[in-house]
Amino acid sequence: MGAAVTPRSRYWACVGRRDATGRLWLDEREPVRYRDAPDHRWYTVCAGDTWWGLAQRYLTDVTERADNLWWILCEFQPTPVLDPTLSLTPGDRVVIPSVWFVRTVVFGAAQRRYH
Repeated sequence: MGAAVTPRSRYWACVGRRDATGRLWLDEREPVRYRDAPDHRWYTVCAGDTWWGLAQRYLTDVTERADNLWWILCEFQPTPVLDPTLSLTPGDRVVIPSVWFVRTVVFGAAQRRYH
């Protein structure tokens, strides 16, 4: 029995399907894409910053375990980050989506097309 997928997971709007062998596959989901808005925040990366740490610092109003939302920050960049394990470069600027955007667009009703 697998772990439950919560509304804070990037897989929460996916549908699981079994193939002929019984293997479970998740359908594709629409990635979070950058959209300019005045309430988004630009942040200058400091030494030691990580995507997990930035998510925890700026998205705690979305969920207590905001570090689990690192994937939103990675996908939301104007040039999406494909490997979040690579170190961030001090001095680079990254965009932090607003809490409103995360709550209403990322986890909003439009993303629940299969539910």
